[in-house]
Amino acid sequence: MVWFLTDKLTDDGSTTPAGLVAASLAHAFALFVAVSVGANISGGHVNPAVTFGAFIGGHITLLRSVLYWVAQCLGSIVACLLLKFSTGGMETSAFSLSSGVSVWNALVFEIVMTFGLVYTVYATAVDPKKGNIGTIAPIAIGFIVGANILAGGAFDGASMNPAVSFGPAVVSWSWDNHWVYWLGPFVGSAIAAVVYEVLFIAQNTHEQLPTTDY
Repeated sequence: MVWFLTDKLTDDGSTTPAGLVAASLAHAFALFVAVSVGANISGGHVNPAVTFGAFIGGHITLLRSVLYWVAQCLGSIVACLLLKFSTGGMETSAFSLSSGVSVWNALVFEIVMTFGLVYTVYATAVDPKKGNIGTIAPIAIGFIVGANILAGGAFDGASMNPAVSFGPAVVSWSWDNHWVYWLGPFVGSAIAAVVYEVLFIAQNTHEQLPTTDY
């Protein structure tokens, strides 16, 4: 949805430098707000890949994960339909690969970018040691997504969110290379969850002995 509006603001030049900056800022602020307003309700889950990462780390049940995935995808479809209606039927383009970018290039991009996103989510929102840094989690998550769009937006749209890709694909009924926008984010999310759990959370599950016992 944000990509579509940015495309119109920049005269169909969403992959130009100006278009990428506009898209990255719009996504960063929109995600900051979305995570903030949903934090006390669902934990701010607006991305199936982030939900999958939380599930891999054991922070959410499978049933709740599935319910979130359904809600996220339905929300994306409804948003795209509303956008199409409010713009007088203008086409909502699906995510696609740029010229010269192979599906494997795009897959690696999505894995790397989603790894960065989910790692940030773990560090600022999931880690039990986060302390006061948890208050900046929404803006940190928004900023990493904005930065990733600047880095990878010109290559494959920088989805990092299967729901964001699913809604436009359904409304436009365009499924070219759509699997990339599911497999990449889910793989990147799983890797980030495992890495953070193993290196920074699991090792701190044992209670530290009082200094008098040393």
